Amino acid sequence: MDPLPLRARLFVVAVAVLAAPLPVIAFVEGRGQFDVVDFVALGLLIVFTDSIGARGSRDMVKIALSSVVASACLPLVGGWGSIVLASATAVAYDRQPAVKRVFNTAQMILAATAGAASFTLLGGAAIGPESFPYLIVPFMAALAMHCLVNGMLVAGIVHLHQGVPMRVVFQGTMAGSLSGYFGYGLFGLLLAVMWDADGAGVGPASALLLLVPLFVARWAYAQYAEEQQAYDRTVRALMTAVETKDLYTRGHSERVSAGSVLIARAIGMREDRVCSLRYAGMLHDVGKLGVPTRVLQKSGRLTEGEFAAIQRHPMQGHEIVREIEFLDEAMAGIMHHHERIDGMGYPMGLAGEDIPEFARVIAVADAFDSMTTTRSYRGARTIEEAIVELRRCAGTQFDPAFVEAMIEAVETQGWSPEVTPLFESPVDEALDEPAHRFDHDDPTHADSVARGGAL
Repeated sequence: MDPLPLRARLFVVAVAVLAAPLPVIAFVEGRGQFDVVDFVALGLLIVFTDSIGARGSRDMVKIALSSVVASACLPLVGGWGSIVLASATAVAYDRQPAVKRVFNTAQMILAATAGAASFTLLGGAAIGPESFPYLIVPFMAALAMHCLVNGMLVAGIVHLHQGVPMRVVFQGTMAGSLSGYFGYGLFGLLLAVMWDADGAGVGPASALLLLVPLFVARWAYAQYAEEQQAYDRTVRALMTAVETKDLYTRGHSERVSAGSVLIARAIGMREDRVCSLRYAGMLHDVGKLGVPTRVLQKSGRLTEGEFAAIQRHPMQGHEIVREIEFLDEAMAGIMHHHERIDGMGYPMGLAGEDIPEFARVIAVADAFDSMTTTRSYRGARTIEEAIVELRRCAGTQFDPAFVEAMIEAVETQGWSPEVTPLFESPVDEALDEPAHRFDHDDPTHADSVARGGAL
């Protein structure tokens, strides 16, 4: 964790000072209102679920289980008891720096206090878990208030630490956590209903019935997430190898991947296919590993043989990745991203919808990034100029639907091209003509070659 600036540290101190007396007050006011066995059992569960998450360094498991237990506290031990138990996170095993641990504990206490107040005001304290249907409204209101306070505190510390506007952080926090709060909250309500002995529940043993299956499910998801991270590392290693060899395209693969995802989301592509498309965008030029470096870095006119070597890179890319099973549909995008709608592309001269969808998406993102990026032989075109060129080539080189999807996404979400020059020579001085005529990614040049222009 980066050192906190003074203003952020003062904010942590203020939050901690505000939260510190609340568990004491809650214990004094409510110690006669909750069952000791329930109180102790819930406290131990909170400490345990917080600790196993920290020991396993799997925050998703920690958040899932501890949120369920914390949510169950309200119906089982009431508002006062839930405030006291929120402080139990302070004694859980945690490898976080002390200042973050203090802030997190204080944050939980303040959020629990806000949730308890809402729960009590809406009559939740007057009914027990056995009155399940009538408990839903105050319980959900308490979850919403808990989430609101938690989000505001996170927004405050991130703003003071990193300078990000509070509104942006708050919106991001709400978007990313609201569904989780209510989802795990409902598990917490289910735990409370199963736990409540007065309502013919099974007591603390209910934690085994609910939390163990939930833990197994979250563990399995953690394994999946870890596998996805391994996939990402594999893809990024290959992408880095390409960009080390082809210096002037550093960052290009990442941006093509991002552009492809923008198009995919704009057309409503399924999320599992979006993930595969992202890999295809990152690896679309992996075949350049098989192209001689002198050809890739040549700033002048390419010979016919050199251009043929460039044109082989989609096939070579497919050969490189064909044994990587998780790429699946991405392989088609890698192999065919230089095909054209009019059938005059390469390597197989496919036309129209015979070109795989991934390839048609990547072709648009690839050309757009190429045009808006500074190359050794020319400056970057403006986004407006690139849009004009995309539309000019729609229906011949590019799929018109994906061109419009890219334009819509760029206009609504923006685009951040790389415009820093990496080489100094703007033209091929020996020929006194622009080298962009020999750029296989540039739509103008590609259109010229496809229609019989000179190499």
